[in-house]
Amino acid sequence: MSALLAGLPADRTLKTLRTHRRGPLLAIELNVPEQGNAVTDAMLDDLLTVLDEQDPAVRVVVLAAAGDDFCLGGDRAEFAEHLAHDPTGGGIRASGTRARRVCDALTSHPAVTIARVQGKAIGAGLALALACDLRVGADTATFRLPELALGLPAAWGGLLPRLISEAGAARVRELVLTGRSFGAHEAQHLSVLQKVVPEADLDAAVTDWAKPVLRRPAPALRVTKALLNSLTASTRLADASVLDPELMAAVLTETHHARTVG
Repeated sequence: MSALLAGLPADRTLKTLRTHRRGPLLAIELNVPEQGNAVTDAMLDDLLTVLDEQDPAVRVVVLAAAGDDFCLGGDRAEFAEHLAHDPTGGGIRASGTRARRVCDALTSHPAVTIARVQGKAIGAGLALALACDLRVGADTATFRLPELALGLPAAWGGLLPRLISEAGAARVRELVLTGRSFGAHEAQHLSVLQKVVPEADLDAAVTDWAKPVLRRPAPALRVTKALLNSLTASTRLADASVLDPELMAAVLTETHHARTVG
């Protein structure tokens, strides 16, 4: 985020994140570029540490990422480690619960949350972006839901109900069942992104959104966001994403058992 945070040092460096604060704007940067910013339990814990603080002076939270890609999804090696330590899926359930808490924290945060997406946003990476209020992507960004091809259910962080609410059931069904990649302009058509710009203009696009929001009175902003969330939630009456951790654990443990017995 060179232009947006030019000359602004990280005010905190966690194991997987860096945060930058400029007055009422807080930027959270996924910072494991050598691993494609893959989501691990450590990253989920770091995100919860930052998001749960909810400083009332913060009016805009930007979720960004270092390196070429926004996020390449969940860390499958860590899933395998969880199953090796607990074949009943306890570690998978705990990780899934963290994921849901993080995505809920982004959605329900009193500040306006903005996702700044470059490169690839895959699986859990797409879920993190989708949990934000506003989403801008580079015109070269790509998205994919590969879970089914990997033997996983699309059950991470409440992704499916959010995506269906934004894009519609028929389109989401096709994306999940085929696992095909789609580009930034299709993502905008699906309302996965609200704005698409050249990658060099990402920071300017974030700033264009942030500036007017930062001028809004904090009480009105907070209540309006809560109202929007409430109205959106009313369109997801059948939201069963609370079961995501159980579904993920059930599928992975069954697959692990079949491979072990076989």
